[in-house]
Parts: sequence; structure tokens; C-alpha cells
Amino acid sequence: MTERFQRGLARQQEIGGAGPRRRAYDALADVAPDLSRLAVEFAYGDIHSRPGLDAGQRELVILGALIATGGVEPQLEAHIGSALGAGLTPRAVVEAVMQAIPYAGFPRVFAAMAIVRRVFAERNLLPLQ
Repeated sequence: MTERFQRGLARQQEIGGAGPRRRAYDALADVAPDLSRLAVEFAYGDIHSRPGLDAGQRELVILGALIATGGVEPQLEAHIGSALGAGLTPRAVVEAVMQAIPYAGFPRVFAAMAIVRRVFAERNLLPLQ
């Protein structure tokens, strides 16, 4: 394991583990075995580990980008969990998703909010207080 990979794994653990990511990585291991290593090294070892923003702020940026991109439900699910793991409150996650309406549109925000609901339900965070 490279230093970048170790740093990336440590960052993933810090924000709530690699559970959903591991499932996505494992699902593609037979066709693209290096993909997960590259994701861990680059996205987490290089980018997510940079100074300047805390983990929660980074997750807010990532949520906005994923919502705007659309069609990335597994990644969105993983990063909703990471946002909670980074210390964001459930209400802050909902507000971040709502903030995307003027930029990403209602259909993408409704789709993202359905994933938020599923993640919150799995973590017994419903109903929101």
C-alpha cells in the first residue's frame, strides 16, 4: 500500500468508514481492479485530505456536485453517510440538498432527498426533530 492509499483509507474511516464505497468497489473488482485503489488514493488520499476545509465542509461541496451531476445514486448514498460521519447534522444535510434546487432542479433534488430519507431511515434518524 502506498502512503496515498493509506492516507485515503484513514480519511474514509474518519468520516464513517468505507461500507457503501466498498460495495461499489467490490462490484467492479473483476473488471476494473485498480479503480478502487485510484479512487482511494486520489479522491481521499490527495483531495479530501487537503488542508483548508474541514471534512463536513468538503462533504457539503461533494453533495452539491453529486446532486448536480445526477445519476450517481450509490456515490450520493455514500457521501450522505460521510456527511453525517463528518459531523453534519441530519437537518444540515437536508438543507444542503434543498440548496441545490435552483442549480440542479427539482427532479434531481427529489431524487437526492429520497436517498437522504433512505440513509436516515437506516440510521434511525427519522422523523427529523
